[in-house]
Amino acid sequence: MKIVAVIPARYASTRFPGKPLASICGKPMIQHVYENTRRCAVLDRVVVATDSAAIVRAVQAFGGEVCLTSERHETGTDRIAEAAQAMEADLIVNVQGDEPLLQPQTIDLAVRPLLADERIPMGTLKAKIKTDQDMANPNVVKVVTDARGRALYFSRSPIPFFRSRTAGAALYRHIGLYVYRRDFLLHLTGLPQSELEKAESLEQLRALENGFTIYVAETDYEPIGVDAPEDIAMVESFLHQQGMAG
Repeated sequence: MKIVAVIPARYASTRFPGKPLASICGKPMIQHVYENTRRCAVLDRVVVATDSAAIVRAVQAFGGEVCLTSERHETGTDRIAEAAQAMEADLIVNVQGDEPLLQPQTIDLAVRPLLADERIPMGTLKAKIKTDQDMANPNVVKVVTDARGRALYFSRSPIPFFRSRTAGAALYRHIGLYVYRRDFLLHLTGLPQSELEKAESLEQLRALENGFTIYVAETDYEPIGVDAPEDIAMVESFLHQQGMAG
């Protein structure tokens, strides 16, 4: 079983152009993501997929593997699918390029269910929501699963809705790390956008609307992603607190 992680890295971010190259404690953000991903023992290979010659040069400068992809891709999934077409791999892991604090054990947790059950075409992660602010935030995507851990729905709205304050169901946020069987990834990206996908702007809904299973493993990882320049200070503060800024 060959497992390859692909990190999509687009230069032209609307809110933060050049985000993968933003310096965090003296290293470009993409280097933090790459090095953390490389530490995951279950992976055979890690590749950055980008549309930018500047990002290619930055990755090569720290000794990483990188491939240049089309500038026309609308999503990171489309970008990794292009990279996957030229790869020999059984599983493709989509690691977000703006998660510089992602730990290798989190990646491992997402991969293991697909190693254990060949019927699962796609996997991802969830974590318990701890604040009302996150529950109400449309940028924090929510997920509900069935009793076997299969996704029922993803939404930017609070789900489930509680008619009673005494309801005891845990609330979960979606962690945007995906694992695909390679052939399934290429099939999925060839399907047209689905109606719920367009309504929520959540591409994982394309799989659900077409009747495919997404297994959702639970993690205690709390993401600190970089969406805007002001988020850099928060990440650097965390690294300094953990003694990981060097």
